[in-house]
Amino acid sequence: MFKKILLALLIVFVIIQLIRPAENISSAAMPRAITAVYPVSDSVQTILKKACYDCHSDNTRYPWYVNIQPVAWWMNDHVMQGRSHLNFSQFGTYKKTKQARKLGQVAKSVTEGWMPIGSYTWIHKDAILSKNESAAVATWANGLAAQIGKDTLSK
Repeated sequence: MFKKILLALLIVFVIIQLIRPAENISSAAMPRAITAVYPVSDSVQTILKKACYDCHSDNTRYPWYVNIQPVAWWMNDHVMQGRSHLNFSQFGTYKKTKQARKLGQVAKSVTEGWMPIGSYTWIHKDAILSKNESAAVATWANGLAAQIGKDTLSK
């Protein structure tokens, strides 16, 4: 009986390897990306790429273990949730008030240390932000949010 259960589980495991979610990789130009509509210094852009873009853009770097199901399903869900909260690749499509609010949330999240999330930094050690990196992102995000807010009020 135990062998039959084990065999059935093995068959299910093999079958689920064939069911894969679409990958979050875009080769198209991104005219609405935050870097296309607002100034982002090279240093902040580097930080955003290593700590934010995998979950908050239209381009995710996929590690080897994503080829094993159900890991890809979990990761796909995680990325979809991240993008639903903030997508730097589509940032220019947000209303100005939403842009300013999202940037304020970025600043708060890195300052308070709850972004990037622990389940991401546990595996991606390079995404752990130093105090200087957190401060750089927060300063940039708060400054840009203030500028967007000022521009919105002047119109």
